Amino acid sequence: MAKDDLVTLNGKVNDLSGGGTYHITLENGVNVKARLCGKMKRFNIKVIVGDSVSVGLSPYDPTHGLITHRMKIIK
Repeated sequence: MAKDDLVTLNGKVNDLSGGGTYHITLENGVNVKARLCGKMKRFNIKVIVGDSVSVGLSPYDPTHGLITHRMKIIK
């Protein structure tokens, strides 16, 4: 499936499981499991618990997704 076909939603990282799986609560209250996309792995972008992220969900299986963007924290 192409990256353009994914449904993009925002959420917050709750937990980090083994194997690089993140548990994310979306803005609408749904919990999903997600992994980092390839570019985030390539450029070594770290995601920790509490970060706000954009998640691309497949329309066929909305329980799994890809973390496509980590939001900047402005202090």
